[in-house]
Amino acid sequence: MSEPLPPAMFLTDGDGFVGTALARGPWDEGAAHGGPVAALIGRAVERYDPDPTLVTVRYTIELLRPVPLAGIVVRTTTVRPGRRVRLIGVSIDDRAGTEVARATVLQVRAADDGAPVAVHDGPPTFPPPEAAPAAIGLAPDRIGITSAVELRSAVGSAVEPGPATYWFRVHAPLVDDEPITPRTRALIAADFGNGIASETSILTLVFINPDLTVHLHRLPTGEWVANDARTWLVPGGAARAEATLYDADGPIGSATQHLYVAAR
Repeated sequence: MSEPLPPAMFLTDGDGFVGTALARGPWDEGAAHGGPVAALIGRAVERYDPDPTLVTVRYTIELLRPVPLAGIVVRTTTVRPGRRVRLIGVSIDDRAGTEVARATVLQVRAADDGAPVAVHDGPPTFPPPEAAPAAIGLAPDRIGITSAVELRSAVGSAVEPGPATYWFRVHAPLVDDEPITPRTRALIAADFGNGIASETSILTLVFINPDLTVHLHRLPTGEWVANDARTWLVPGGAARAEATLYDADGPIGSATQHLYVAAR
């Protein structure tokens, strides 16, 4: 890559944002990958409603159209107010005012300190990031989302059909020079399931996710988040990718994507 890397995935532009090549996805040169879009939605909710008594547990994201790098505006509203359960709505519009993505985000009151501890899984059984090899680059000469994220393949490979488990370390800011947050790390990694665990070649077919649902029962600790994914693809039926998300201590949540599959 001869061109210099941008400073962040998105840059503030008036009341909105302009995406850089670091946010670019694999399907459209002028459109963002779903991971940075999901992280931008998480950032909007954190800033809109930072109630410390609530935890944000579910992101239901509809990717209505390609999210343009050329410019977007993020709008946030309260869909359902409440002290115990709250719903936040997020809309992303292009500069012409067309909605390109939307999300409904669920917040619930944090469990009391006296609640019993229920831990059903221990540390990951797959290799840790320091023992996993660097993932094979799908587009080594092109700046895109994988230029902002280090990938290590613990199990399987994105260039071979079948389930795969990758570790992800985000090393570029999401917006301007803001520090990377645990939520950013989790939401960016969550949208990679269909890419790392594809059942077909990216050279012959597209397998685009028009949605992403992420459940988080806690935020990750440390720099690395793992996506342990598999894809179901049924001719004449539906396709979906499902993943469990991990940090070094164990599971942190899950992610599901339904897929549009078609010949290139």
